[in-house]
Amino acid sequence: MKAQSAIEYLITYSWAIIIITITLGAIYALGLFNPNYFVSNQCIFHADFGCLSAFLYSNGIVTVNIQQSTGSPINITGVGCNMIGNSTNMTNYIGPSQIYLPIGSNVTLSAPCYSNGTIFVSQPGTLYKGYFVISYTNLQVGFNHLTSGQLIEKST
Repeated sequence: MKAQSAIEYLITYSWAIIIITITLGAIYALGLFNPNYFVSNQCIFHADFGCLSAFLYSNGIVTVNIQQSTGSPINITGVGCNMIGNSTNMTNYIGPSQIYLPIGSNVTLSAPCYSNGTIFVSQPGTLYKGYFVISYTNLQVGFNHLTSGQLIEKST
C-alpha cells in the first residue's frame, strides 16, 4: 500500500514538472525573457524638430521623418547616427545637395548608424540606443547648428 502511494505521488509531481517545463519553454521561445521585448521604439528631438517616425533596418541604415519647428527656414547640411550624439561619421550635403526645409515642413532622412566605430549591422529585433544628429543652417541669420535626437529602435 505504501509503495502504491509513493508511485502515485511521483507520477502526480512528474506530470506537474513536465507541464511547468513545457510552459517555460514556450515562454522562452516567444522571447518574453528578453528585456528588449518590452522596450518600445522612441525617437525624441529637442523643440526645434519633431520626430514623426523612425525605422532602423538590420543593415544599419536608419530612416527618420522629421518635422522642422524652428522659427525660420533651414538648409540641412548633414545627418548622422551614432551612440555619442556628436558630428562623427556624418553624411554631409554640400552645395546644391543641401536640403531646404521651410517652417513646418517635414522630410525623411537616412543615415548609417554607428556603434563603436563600425556600422551597426544586426539581427532583426536587436535594440539600438543612440542619437540621430542633424547639422543645419538657419537661413535668417546664417548660423550653423548641430542638434541631436535620441533614438531607441529595434532593427527590422
